[in-house]
Amino acid sequence: MDLNLVAIGGFVVLFALAALRVPIGVAMGIVGVGGFSLIVGLEPALRQLALSAIRSASSEAFGLVPMFLLMGAIATASGMSAELFKAANTWLGHRRGGLATATITACGGFAAICGSSVATAVTMTRVALPEMRSRGYADAIATGTIAAGGTLGILIPPSIVLAIYGIITEQDIGKLFIAGIIPGLLTMALFIVTIQIVSWASPGSMPASATRADWPTRLRAIQGVWAIGLLFVFIIGGIYLGMFTPTEAAGAGAAGAFLIGVARRRLTMPMLIDCLVEAIRTTASVFMVVIGAVMFGYFLAVTQTTQKITEWMIGLDFGPYGTLALILLLFFVLGCVLDALAMVVLTVPILLPVILQLGFDPIWFGVIVVVAAELALITPPVGMNVFVINSVVRDISLMTIFRGALPFVGMQGVVLVILVLFPAIVLFLPSRM
Repeated sequence: MDLNLVAIGGFVVLFALAALRVPIGVAMGIVGVGGFSLIVGLEPALRQLALSAIRSASSEAFGLVPMFLLMGAIATASGMSAELFKAANTWLGHRRGGLATATITACGGFAAICGSSVATAVTMTRVALPEMRSRGYADAIATGTIAAGGTLGILIPPSIVLAIYGIITEQDIGKLFIAGIIPGLLTMALFIVTIQIVSWASPGSMPASATRADWPTRLRAIQGVWAIGLLFVFIIGGIYLGMFTPTEAAGAGAAGAFLIGVARRRLTMPMLIDCLVEAIRTTASVFMVVIGAVMFGYFLAVTQTTQKITEWMIGLDFGPYGTLALILLLFFVLGCVLDALAMVVLTVPILLPVILQLGFDPIWFGVIVVVAAELALITPPVGMNVFVINSVVRDISLMTIFRGALPFVGMQGVVLVILVLFPAIVLFLPSRM
């Protein structure tokens, strides 16, 4: 049996299933089990599937996924996201484009206790969009800002996608989280610059507010977000100082969010049950993708696809940065048809050996992958953040949201170039751990 033909056939089937809207985890699982059984046998393939599911579900590293998701759900239910936006709006809302700037700031703050891009986008759509529309913001600008701000959820720690990257590549998840801090802040700053450019080019799309909050009001607004700052410093500071592992930090963060919600009388038993159900549902979908990716990885191993792709890409003799540019182009193409998590679990096992052979740092590459995946969240035809915003506000078309997100796509490309040219931006903080 020609292993090359089997590998090519596997990829063709995978993308055909994805085009038919089969969940990517299921599609990878089907191709992985089917291809593995063609080469090794059906019984070993099914045995490997069972073992993969058990190992994934019982892994200590995977324990951080449900805990961070639960922390984000509790933070949303207890009103922390609304307080974040209110505080940012109090300080910035009176400026031209200030409400959009406040939205980006609130997205970054919420990302620090959420870890999910989609959850950040949905939450801020409900919190910020009504305010922006009432102030006369154009629908494209309002929704595009939220879609772009939502991407911060997978870059600013704790990030579920960075965690999955760390598990797949066996890299230090704590270092990956710390590595995402400066790039996350850089992305926020350049998104705010984008807003200022758009407001200058089209002042009517982002009118300024006539009111300006006084200093006592601003100080009271800051007092309302102490809980988020406390959680972030506790979790990320604890990881940075080596006080606990990322999994322990996730459990402590979920417990901290629960205690804060109860202490402030913002969390009832029905709300807590809803948060638990939401965290379990999202965890199940993440685990499905990971288990499918593991089976697809076994298929790649028996067909020797990873080794052959590595040899081919190195043999192109484009040099380290030429090959990296080719990889980033691949990410951009895949980002048009796959969501961020699917893109990471599908490509990283194949491309990481190439990156290591070229001499690049795997921690740095993890952040580069996530920034590239952020583009996938706001680019057509499958921009996940755009679709979830459209599901919340049906009266705004997908094309309107994509049009509003377009300036941020360009700025995201600028972020990617900066991080490639100056890897110390990513590696400075992890090197100090």
